[in-house]
Amino acid sequence: MADRPRDLAERMARRRRMGDKPGERGGDGFLRETFTLPRPAARARAEAFFARYPKAGYMSAVETWRELPGGDIEFTMRRLPSAD
Repeated sequence: MADRPRDLAERMARRRRMGDKPGERGGDGFLRETFTLPRPAARARAEAFFARYPKAGYMSAVETWRELPGGDIEFTMRRLPSAD
């Protein structure tokens, strides 16, 4: 059964609220951080994130990204809390 548009909007709003707080934890156990930076700084920030939290240990990933009208990049990085 397809979700109603309102269900989708509520789910998106809930995710956005969670992304506004650095290190916020979702129901899936991942920690998420959202950044809005110019393209070169965004690339450097993502590289630093992967250097600090390697993909193999933390399952780190760029969860979402988009280019804003001014040219900045908004992106959300996710990772597990520990590399256990």
